[in-house]
Amino acid sequence: MSQIDLAWGAGPGTQYETLAARFRPVFQRIAEGAIQREIDRDLPHAAIAWLKESGFGALRIPREEGGHGATLPELFNLMIELSEADSNITQALRGHFGFAEDIVNKPQGAWRKRWTERLSRGEIAGNAWTEIGDAKIEGFSTRVSEKDGGLVLNGAKYYTTGSLFADWIDVGATGIDGQGVGLAVRRHAGGVVIVDDWDGFGQTLTASGTTTFKDVSVDPEDVVFDEDKFRYSAAFYQLVHLATLAGIGRALTNDVAKAVSERRRIYTNAAGPRSSQDPQVLQVVGRIRSAAYASSAIVLQAAQSLERAFQAHLAGDAEAEEAANAVAELETSQALVVVSSLILEASTIVFDALGASATKKPSALDRHWRNARTLSSHNPRIYKDRIIGDFAVNGTPPPYQWRIGLNVG
Repeated sequence: MSQIDLAWGAGPGTQYETLAARFRPVFQRIAEGAIQREIDRDLPHAAIAWLKESGFGALRIPREEGGHGATLPELFNLMIELSEADSNITQALRGHFGFAEDIVNKPQGAWRKRWTERLSRGEIAGNAWTEIGDAKIEGFSTRVSEKDGGLVLNGAKYYTTGSLFADWIDVGATGIDGQGVGLAVRRHAGGVVIVDDWDGFGQTLTASGTTTFKDVSVDPEDVVFDEDKFRYSAAFYQLVHLATLAGIGRALTNDVAKAVSERRRIYTNAAGPRSSQDPQVLQVVGRIRSAAYASSAIVLQAAQSLERAFQAHLAGDAEAEEAANAVAELETSQALVVVSSLILEASTIVFDALGASATKKPSALDRHWRNARTLSSHNPRIYKDRIIGDFAVNGTPPPYQWRIGLNVG
């Protein structure tokens, strides 16, 4: 059934339904096991393998290079649909799609060809950029150095989301000359150890734990300068969170609608003979669905701004690209404060439409709030409000990149 028939609105572009039809059977298969995986804390190795086999990881790779040639709005709409099935999996693939976006922003050449071929074969990348503890804002403790005539990587990362499921790990490090670099190492290379020690109360199945590197061999051809990463990357990574939140909103809608339709017990002071006929209960369900609809629409609007930034980059117009990047960052920041609020509220009021039995663990309804709250905590919303306000009042452009760590200055 199309998005239009489900009243989620038309997909982005006339080809979207054809593209989505390839992956919806996989999404459905993923959705069928989502609650049980949550209850059992069963990591989604099989679900991610199904997506790899379907070619989902090559969505952004152009058709002539072996992929599907999806636009950014198409990519983010598919992320919404995947998140409706299981938001853990979208989060686990966030690093991969950021890595893939950097590939399609690179010029044609040996580096790009090597990676488009890998992704078109179904290989995916995880993420290893964040350091905790005494990590400093100015640079990475994880370093590339020379040893026995080659390059090796040493260090430790946390929040290495998705790396446990990946073929490659995208790592941020300090290069041999002290500059920031990004590099990729094989997930199963000697010296790579990944531990699923993520203990957050939300997004529990994303394997967002610790990865350590001890004298891991580095191919010099897989090292790129950090500043050469695609310019709208901060907006891109943030919008993945927002697409995930929009998908959570849709999953909330499905779960509460099903629970209300099946509910037999009522209260003596209810406004109808059954919950499915109680106008106050239906009002809550409608409010949740409207939040999911609005969130999806906002995500797609912001995705258009990223597409414009991408197209400006391809056109080679530096001035237009600079302006488009700023707008993409602003639009995504504006979207963040609204979408996160909508879905956090929706995931709370869902319990107003049901009885106390809805809090029982087998229903796993609490996962929606836990996941939404966790996603909404990654990038503090209060800073986005200030950045937007500073632009509105003073015309101050937004910061493109930012890090977290100790300020030693």
